[in-house]
Amino acid sequence: QVQLVESGGGLVQAGGSLRLSCVVSGRTSRHFQMAWFRQAPGKEREFVAGITWSTSTNYADSVKGRFTISRDYDKNAAYLQMNSLKPDDTAVYYCGAVISMTTTKVHPNEYDYWGQGTQVTVSS
Repeated sequence: QVQLVESGGGLVQAGGSLRLSCVVSGRTSRHFQMAWFRQAPGKEREFVAGITWSTSTNYADSVKGRFTISRDYDKNAAYLQMNSLKPDDTAVYYCGAVISMTTTKVHPNEYDYWGQGTQVTVSS
């Protein structure tokens, strides 16, 4: 049973930083492509950043230059460092994983495993 557990969300002022963590259990994360998505109230879940098994990364245009995705195979985890946060970044952030050796998948329906989500709120 694969499980993903996110942590690190919270309330921060605009311009601040947060670091989200996603720990994978049940199977080594080395085989997974991992990504962060977010969903604001009344909106669809959207791709934020992804990292492949070979550590190639991909970002949504809205977060390029501000967010950084990384992974630690020893800790079976992925991270999202979020800097220069804006009120528009407010959402529930979800970690997704899928066994894949291809380029980054950006659609939620391409991911098989999800965490429970962590709330990020950026005040103006």
